[in-house]
Amino acid sequence: MSNIAKAFEKGKAFIPFVTCGDPDLETTAKVVRAMAGAGADLIELGIPFSDPTAEGPVIQGANLRALKAGTTTDKIFDLVRDLRRDVTVPMVFMTYANVVFSYGTERFVSTCADVGMDGLILPDLPFEEKEEFAPACRKYGIDLISLVAPTSADRIAMIAREAKGFLYIVSSLGVTGTRSEITTDLDAIIQVVRENTSVPCAIGFGISTPEQAKRMAALSDGAIVGSAIIKLLERFGKDAPEQIAAYVREMKGAVGYRPSL
Repeated sequence: MSNIAKAFEKGKAFIPFVTCGDPDLETTAKVVRAMAGAGADLIELGIPFSDPTAEGPVIQGANLRALKAGTTTDKIFDLVRDLRRDVTVPMVFMTYANVVFSYGTERFVSTCADVGMDGLILPDLPFEEKEEFAPACRKYGIDLISLVAPTSADRIAMIAREAKGFLYIVSSLGVTGTRSEITTDLDAIIQVVRENTSVPCAIGFGISTPEQAKRMAALSDGAIVGSAIIKLLERFGKDAPEQIAAYVREMKGAVGYRPSL
């Protein structure tokens, strides 16, 4: 069983996201430890990129702040090495294909494995081009996590059959960001996913409230939240870890615990 699968073993998973280096890497370390301590089942770490095409203004802003603060991929690898001294929850990177290419795919993925990362999400990587990264991921035991979008249509079954780690279900068209309402026919998407894989699926993009998280987790195996956490970071800065811990506890409670047997 992959380490990521363990995140879904005890029931519905809550998966928070943070952009590394926003406002600085020291704060990121505190936020990750706070989220892990508050019940996060799996944590997504964003590696900042100058042109994050899948992101809305909130996470774009976080990317720019992190880059302005001098955040680099090597510094983020050092951060993960430090986190892995005491953080045991599965962690995955979310970044862009160009970040991996420019670092060197083999070098990037082997370093992911070396520092203790479990998976990699590349939102700008078309499914048809994933073999540019998949061999290195297989070689080093890193799950290359696929996304299923409302526009995936007849490709959903194919994507599901080859899924690793977990499937990231994109709740709605467009970029990341909080939404007041999610209107996509997620039931139909998840039905196709269930028919083609036993790999867990979690829904992201647009989730910010406990009510939304509860609804999304009822449909799938978990809920992913990014922009709402970045807003707390933007508002509270270096004092954000405590606020984020409280938010993660509330969201994890909404998603629902299932006590260990």
